[in-house]
Amino acid sequence: MPALAIARALSARGADVSFVGVRRSGASARVLEQGYSHDTIQLKGFARRLSVRNLVTAAQAALAVPAAARILRRRKADVVIGAGGYVAGPVGLAAWLTRRPLLITEADSHLGITNRLLAPLAKRVALAFPISGRRGERYMVTGRPVSLAVREATRTSGRRAFRIDPDETVVVVVGGSQGAQSLNRAAIGAFGDAPPFTVIHSCGPANYEESAAQLALRDHGSRYRLEPYLDNLPEAIAAADLVVSRAGGSVFEIAAIGRPAILVPYPHATGDHQAKNAGWMAEAGAAVSLPDYACTAEKLRGLVGALLSDPRRLEAMSESARAIGRPEAAEVIAEAVLELAG
Repeated sequence: MPALAIARALSARGADVSFVGVRRSGASARVLEQGYSHDTIQLKGFARRLSVRNLVTAAQAALAVPAAARILRRRKADVVIGAGGYVAGPVGLAAWLTRRPLLITEADSHLGITNRLLAPLAKRVALAFPISGRRGERYMVTGRPVSLAVREATRTSGRRAFRIDPDETVVVVVGGSQGAQSLNRAAIGAFGDAPPFTVIHSCGPANYEESAAQLALRDHGSRYRLEPYLDNLPEAIAAADLVVSRAGGSVFEIAAIGRPAILVPYPHATGDHQAKNAGWMAEAGAAVSLPDYACTAEKLRGLVGALLSDPRRLEAMSESARAIGRPEAAEVIAEAVLELAG
Protein backbone atom coordinates (compact mmCIF):
# COMPACT_ATOMS: atom_id res chain seq x y z
CA MET A 1 0.00 0.00 0.00
CA PRO A 2 1.88 3.13 -1.21
CA ALA A 3 0.16 5.42 1.34
CA LEU A 4 1.56 3.40 4.22
CA ALA A 5 5.06 3.60 2.74
CA ILE A 6 4.75 7.40 2.56
CA ALA A 7 3.37 7.50 6.11
CA ARG A 8 6.36 5.51 7.38
CA ALA A 9 8.78 7.89 5.64
CA LEU A 10 7.00 10.91 7.15
CA SER A 11 6.89 9.37 10.61
CA ALA A 12 10.62 8.71 10.40
CA ARG A 13 11.05 12.45 9.83
CA GLY A 14 9.03 13.35 12.92
CA ALA A 15 5.69 14.11 11.26
CA ASP A 16 2.39 13.25 12.92
CA VAL A 17 0.47 11.18 10.34
CA SER A 18 -3.21 10.22 10.39
CA PHE A 19 -5.51 8.72 7.76
CA VAL A 20 -9.01 9.39 6.49
CA GLY A 21 -10.81 6.41 5.01
CA VAL A 22 -14.12 4.64 4.54
CA ARG A 23 -15.77 2.59 7.26
CA ARG A 24 -15.21 -1.17 7.22
CA SER A 25 -12.72 -1.15 4.35
CA GLY A 26 -9.70 -3.42 4.05
CA ALA A 27 -7.40 -0.42 3.72
CA SER A 28 -8.65 0.92 7.06
CA ALA A 29 -7.79 -2.37 8.73
CA ARG A 30 -4.22 -2.23 7.42
CA VAL A 31 -3.84 1.37 8.61
CA LEU A 32 -4.99 0.47 12.12
CA GLU A 33 -2.68 -2.55 12.17
CA GLN A 34 0.25 -0.18 11.59
CA GLY A 35 -0.80 1.95 14.58
CA TYR A 36 -1.85 5.13 12.76
CA SER A 37 -4.77 7.31 13.82
CA HIS A 38 -7.70 6.84 11.51
CA ASP A 39 -10.89 8.82 10.86
CA THR A 40 -13.71 7.62 8.61
CA ILE A 41 -16.35 9.23 6.43
CA GLN A 42 -19.52 7.73 4.97
CA LEU A 43 -18.91 7.21 1.27
CA LYS A 44 -19.28 4.74 -1.59
CA GLY A 45 -17.75 4.65 -5.05
CA PHE A 46 -19.72 5.62 -8.14
CA ALA A 47 -20.97 2.84 -10.39
CA ARG A 48 -19.42 2.92 -13.87
CA ARG A 49 -22.85 3.07 -15.52
CA LEU A 50 -26.02 5.11 -15.21
CA SER A 51 -27.67 4.08 -11.97
CA VAL A 52 -30.07 5.44 -9.35
CA ARG A 53 -27.44 4.42 -6.84
CA ASN A 54 -25.17 7.14 -8.22
CA LEU A 55 -27.64 9.80 -7.05
CA VAL A 56 -27.31 8.50 -3.50
CA THR A 57 -23.53 8.30 -3.92
CA ALA A 58 -23.40 11.90 -5.15
CA ALA A 59 -25.35 13.05 -2.09
CA GLN A 60 -22.98 11.12 0.17
CA ALA A 61 -19.97 12.69 -1.56
CA ALA A 62 -21.39 16.19 -1.07
CA LEU A 63 -21.94 15.53 2.65
CA ALA A 64 -18.47 13.96 2.92
CA VAL A 65 -16.74 17.24 2.03
CA PRO A 66 -17.75 19.18 5.19
CA ALA A 67 -17.20 16.01 7.24
CA ALA A 68 -13.65 15.79 5.86
CA ALA A 69 -13.10 19.49 6.53
CA ARG A 70 -14.05 18.98 10.17
CA ILE A 71 -11.56 16.14 10.43
CA LEU A 72 -8.79 18.26 8.91
CA ARG A 73 -9.48 21.08 11.36
CA ARG A 74 -9.57 18.72 14.33
CA ARG A 75 -6.34 17.05 13.26
CA LYS A 76 -4.78 20.49 12.57
CA ALA A 77 -3.54 19.19 9.23
CA ASP A 78 -0.72 21.15 7.63
CA VAL A 79 -0.71 19.12 4.39
CA VAL A 80 -3.17 16.66 2.85
CA ILE A 81 -2.02 13.73 0.70
CA GLY A 82 -4.41 12.13 -1.79
CA ALA A 83 -3.51 8.50 -2.39
CA GLY A 84 -6.04 7.85 -5.16
CA GLY A 85 -9.40 6.15 -4.92
CA TYR A 86 -12.79 7.73 -4.46
CA VAL A 87 -12.26 8.66 -0.79
CA ALA A 88 -9.52 11.08 -1.86
CA GLY A 89 -12.06 13.22 -3.75
CA PRO A 90 -14.00 14.76 -0.84
CA VAL A 91 -10.88 14.95 1.34
CA GLY A 92 -8.85 16.66 -1.39
CA LEU A 93 -11.66 19.13 -2.05
CA ALA A 94 -11.92 19.82 1.67
CA ALA A 95 -8.19 20.52 1.76
CA TRP A 96 -8.53 23.06 -1.06
CA LEU A 97 -11.58 24.72 0.52
CA THR A 98 -9.80 25.06 3.87
CA ARG A 99 -6.65 26.34 2.13
CA ARG A 100 -4.43 23.42 3.06
CA PRO A 101 -1.74 22.34 0.58
CA LEU A 102 -2.72 19.19 -1.32
CA LEU A 103 -0.31 16.64 -2.77
CA ILE A 104 -1.78 13.77 -4.77
CA THR A 105 -0.09 10.53 -5.82
CA GLU A 106 -0.78 8.42 -8.90
CA ALA A 107 0.41 4.81 -8.90
CA ASP A 108 -0.56 3.93 -12.48
CA SER A 109 0.52 5.08 -15.93
CA HIS A 110 -2.58 7.28 -16.28
CA LEU A 111 -4.41 9.61 -13.91
CA GLY A 112 -7.48 7.99 -12.37
CA ILE A 113 -10.81 9.82 -12.35
CA THR A 114 -10.37 11.22 -8.84
CA ASN A 115 -6.84 12.41 -9.54
CA ARG A 116 -7.90 14.04 -12.81
CA LEU A 117 -10.44 16.07 -10.86
CA LEU A 118 -8.02 16.93 -8.05
CA ALA A 119 -4.93 17.72 -10.15
CA PRO A 120 -5.89 21.38 -10.81
CA LEU A 121 -6.31 21.89 -7.05
CA ALA A 122 -3.06 20.19 -5.99
CA LYS A 123 0.22 21.94 -5.24
CA ARG A 124 2.20 18.84 -6.25
CA VAL A 125 1.35 15.67 -8.18
CA ALA A 126 3.65 12.67 -7.61
CA LEU A 127 3.60 10.31 -10.60
CA ALA A 128 4.77 6.72 -10.65
CA PHE A 129 5.42 7.02 -14.41
CA PRO A 130 5.89 9.94 -16.79
CA ILE A 131 2.43 10.76 -18.20
CA SER A 132 1.97 12.60 -21.48
CA GLY A 133 0.70 16.15 -20.96
CA ARG A 134 1.49 16.14 -17.22
CA ARG A 135 4.58 18.30 -17.00
CA GLY A 136 5.61 21.45 -15.22
CA GLU A 137 6.56 22.47 -11.71
CA ARG A 138 3.60 20.76 -10.04
CA TYR A 139 4.36 17.35 -11.52
CA MET A 140 7.16 15.13 -10.22
CA VAL A 141 8.01 11.59 -11.35
CA THR A 142 8.89 9.72 -8.19
CA GLY A 143 8.11 6.08 -8.88
CA ARG A 144 5.59 4.13 -6.83
CA PRO A 145 6.29 3.97 -3.08
CA VAL A 146 7.05 0.45 -1.87
CA SER A 147 6.98 -1.04 1.60
CA LEU A 148 9.95 -1.54 3.89
CA ALA A 149 9.50 -5.30 3.36
CA VAL A 150 10.19 -4.79 -0.35
CA ARG A 151 13.27 -2.69 0.29
CA GLU A 152 14.72 -5.18 2.77
CA ALA A 153 14.00 -8.37 0.80
CA THR A 154 17.11 -10.14 -0.51
CA ARG A 155 17.78 -13.40 -2.31
CA THR A 156 19.18 -14.85 0.91
CA SER A 157 16.22 -13.83 3.06
CA GLY A 158 13.77 -15.02 0.40
CA ARG A 159 15.40 -18.42 0.06
CA ARG A 160 15.44 -18.75 3.84
CA ALA A 161 11.77 -17.80 4.15
CA PHE A 162 10.70 -20.43 1.61
CA ARG A 163 13.30 -23.03 2.63
CA ILE A 164 14.87 -23.18 -0.80
CA ASP A 165 18.44 -24.26 -1.48
CA PRO A 166 20.67 -21.33 -2.51
CA ASP A 167 21.59 -23.07 -5.78
CA GLU A 168 18.05 -24.03 -6.77
CA THR A 169 16.43 -22.29 -9.76
CA VAL A 170 13.15 -20.64 -8.79
CA VAL A 171 10.28 -19.28 -10.89
CA VAL A 172 7.56 -17.30 -9.11
CA VAL A 173 4.14 -17.03 -10.76
CA VAL A 174 1.72 -14.45 -9.37
CA GLY A 175 -1.46 -13.02 -10.85
CA GLY A 176 -2.19 -10.37 -8.23
CA SER A 177 -4.25 -10.72 -5.07
CA GLN A 178 -7.28 -11.97 -7.04
CA GLY A 179 -5.33 -14.32 -9.28
CA ALA A 180 -5.57 -14.62 -13.07
CA GLN A 181 -7.25 -17.63 -14.66
CA SER A 182 -5.40 -17.45 -17.98
CA LEU A 183 -2.04 -17.17 -16.27
CA ASN A 184 -2.91 -19.91 -13.75
CA ARG A 185 -3.90 -22.36 -16.47
CA ALA A 186 -0.87 -21.57 -18.61
CA ALA A 187 1.54 -22.00 -15.68
CA ILE A 188 0.08 -25.32 -14.59
CA GLY A 189 0.04 -26.54 -18.18
CA ALA A 190 3.64 -25.42 -18.70
CA PHE A 191 5.25 -26.60 -15.48
CA GLY A 192 2.80 -28.98 -13.80
CA ASP A 193 4.59 -32.15 -14.90
CA ALA A 194 7.90 -32.73 -13.07
CA PRO A 195 9.16 -29.14 -13.33
CA PRO A 196 12.97 -28.89 -13.64
CA PHE A 197 12.98 -26.01 -11.14
CA THR A 198 11.02 -24.86 -8.10
CA VAL A 199 7.74 -23.10 -8.92
CA ILE A 200 6.03 -20.87 -6.35
CA HIS A 201 2.60 -20.11 -7.76
CA SER A 202 0.14 -17.71 -6.12
CA CYS A 203 -3.12 -18.37 -7.95
CA GLY A 204 -5.54 -16.17 -5.94
CA PRO A 205 -8.03 -17.37 -3.29
CA ALA A 206 -10.99 -17.40 -5.69
CA ASN A 207 -9.12 -19.60 -8.17
CA TYR A 208 -7.42 -21.95 -5.73
CA GLU A 209 -9.86 -24.87 -5.91
CA GLU A 210 -9.86 -24.90 -9.71
CA SER A 211 -6.07 -24.56 -9.89
CA ALA A 212 -5.50 -27.24 -7.24
CA ALA A 213 -7.79 -29.63 -9.16
CA GLN A 214 -5.87 -28.99 -12.38
CA LEU A 215 -2.53 -29.48 -10.67
CA ALA A 216 -3.73 -32.72 -9.03
CA LEU A 217 -4.01 -34.24 -12.50
CA ARG A 218 -0.30 -33.60 -13.07
CA ASP A 219 2.86 -35.30 -11.86
CA HIS A 220 4.12 -32.13 -10.21
CA GLY A 221 6.07 -33.63 -7.31
CA SER A 222 7.27 -31.40 -4.49
CA ARG A 223 8.82 -28.70 -6.67
CA TYR A 224 5.52 -27.07 -7.64
CA ARG A 225 4.15 -25.06 -4.72
CA LEU A 226 0.61 -23.80 -5.25
CA GLU A 227 -0.63 -21.14 -2.83
CA PRO A 228 -3.91 -19.21 -2.78
CA TYR A 229 -2.11 -16.07 -1.64
CA LEU A 230 1.40 -15.06 -0.56
CA ASP A 231 1.51 -12.95 2.58
CA ASN A 232 5.24 -12.47 2.08
CA LEU A 233 5.27 -11.71 -1.64
CA PRO A 234 8.41 -9.52 -1.44
CA GLU A 235 10.38 -12.48 -0.07
CA ALA A 236 9.01 -14.71 -2.84
CA ILE A 237 10.05 -12.19 -5.49
CA ALA A 238 13.49 -11.87 -3.88
CA ALA A 239 13.90 -15.67 -3.90
CA ALA A 240 13.11 -15.88 -7.62
CA ASP A 241 15.41 -16.13 -10.60
CA LEU A 242 12.47 -15.13 -12.80
CA VAL A 243 9.00 -13.73 -12.02
CA VAL A 244 5.91 -14.35 -14.15
CA SER A 245 3.22 -11.85 -13.21
CA ARG A 246 0.34 -9.61 -14.11
CA ALA A 247 1.45 -6.00 -14.65
CA GLY A 248 -0.35 -4.06 -11.93
CA GLY A 249 1.28 -2.18 -9.08
CA SER A 250 3.51 -5.17 -8.34
CA VAL A 251 5.79 -4.17 -11.23
CA PHE A 252 7.38 -1.62 -8.90
CA GLU A 253 8.01 -4.28 -6.28
CA ILE A 254 9.60 -6.51 -8.90
CA ALA A 255 11.72 -3.61 -10.16
CA ALA A 256 12.71 -2.39 -6.69
CA ILE A 257 13.90 -5.88 -5.72
CA GLY A 258 15.63 -6.19 -9.09
CA ARG A 259 14.18 -9.32 -10.66
CA PRO A 260 13.69 -10.10 -14.36
CA ALA A 261 10.08 -10.70 -15.31
CA ILE A 262 7.63 -11.97 -17.86
CA LEU A 263 4.59 -9.69 -17.59
CA VAL A 264 1.13 -10.72 -18.77
CA PRO A 265 -1.06 -7.58 -18.66
CA TYR A 266 -4.71 -7.94 -17.73
CA PRO A 267 -6.44 -6.93 -20.98
CA HIS A 268 -9.44 -5.26 -19.34
CA ALA A 269 -7.57 -3.02 -16.89
CA THR A 270 -8.81 0.57 -16.60
CA GLY A 271 -7.15 2.73 -19.23
CA ASP A 272 -5.20 -0.35 -20.33
CA HIS A 273 -2.72 0.65 -17.64
CA GLN A 274 -1.30 -2.85 -17.20
CA ALA A 275 -0.18 -2.93 -20.84
CA LYS A 276 1.46 0.46 -20.30
CA ASN A 277 3.16 -0.81 -17.11
CA ALA A 278 4.47 -3.84 -18.94
CA GLY A 279 5.61 -1.69 -21.85
CA TRP A 280 7.53 0.57 -19.45
CA MET A 281 9.36 -2.42 -17.98
CA ALA A 282 10.00 -4.01 -21.37
CA GLU A 283 11.29 -0.77 -22.89
CA ALA A 284 13.80 -0.50 -20.06
CA GLY A 285 14.99 -4.04 -20.74
CA ALA A 286 13.74 -5.33 -17.39
CA ALA A 287 10.90 -7.54 -18.62
CA VAL A 288 9.31 -9.36 -21.52
CA SER A 289 5.68 -8.44 -22.18
CA LEU A 290 3.42 -11.37 -23.13
CA PRO A 291 -0.14 -10.49 -24.22
CA ASP A 292 -2.87 -12.34 -22.36
CA TYR A 293 -4.26 -13.89 -25.57
CA ALA A 294 -0.80 -15.37 -26.29
CA CYS A 295 -0.24 -16.71 -22.77
CA THR A 296 -0.51 -20.42 -23.52
CA ALA A 297 1.26 -23.26 -21.74
CA GLU A 298 3.48 -23.89 -24.77
CA LYS A 299 4.41 -20.23 -25.21
CA LEU A 300 5.09 -19.72 -21.51
CA ARG A 301 7.19 -22.87 -21.25
CA GLY A 302 9.33 -21.83 -24.21
CA LEU A 303 9.79 -18.25 -23.01
CA VAL A 304 10.73 -19.25 -19.46
CA GLY A 305 13.11 -21.92 -20.76
CA ALA A 306 14.82 -19.48 -23.11
CA LEU A 307 15.37 -16.89 -20.39
CA LEU A 308 16.58 -19.34 -17.75
CA SER A 309 19.10 -20.76 -20.23
CA ASP A 310 20.59 -17.30 -20.78
CA PRO A 311 22.14 -16.15 -17.46
CA ARG A 312 23.71 -13.07 -19.04
CA ARG A 313 20.35 -11.83 -20.25
CA LEU A 314 18.76 -12.49 -16.87
CA GLU A 315 21.47 -10.50 -15.13
CA ALA A 316 21.11 -7.62 -17.60
CA MET A 317 17.34 -7.61 -17.00
CA SER A 318 17.94 -7.57 -13.24
CA GLU A 319 20.26 -4.58 -13.54
CA SER A 320 17.72 -2.76 -15.70
CA ALA A 321 14.98 -3.48 -13.16
CA ARG A 322 17.05 -2.08 -10.31
CA ALA A 323 17.85 1.02 -12.39
CA ILE A 324 14.15 1.93 -12.82
CA GLY A 325 12.85 0.59 -9.51
CA ARG A 326 13.09 3.86 -7.54
CA PRO A 327 12.84 2.26 -4.08
CA GLU A 328 13.36 5.72 -2.56
CA ALA A 329 10.00 7.00 -3.89
CA ALA A 330 8.37 7.25 -0.46
CA GLU A 331 11.25 9.36 0.85
CA VAL A 332 11.12 11.70 -2.15
CA ILE A 333 7.38 12.23 -1.66
CA ALA A 334 7.83 12.72 2.08
CA GLU A 335 10.37 15.49 1.44
CA ALA A 336 7.94 17.20 -0.93
CA VAL A 337 5.20 17.01 1.71
CA LEU A 338 7.45 18.59 4.33
CA GLU A 339 8.36 21.37 1.90
CA LEU A 340 4.66 22.14 1.46
CA ALA A 341 4.26 22.15 5.23
CA GLY A 342 6.93 24.80 5.44
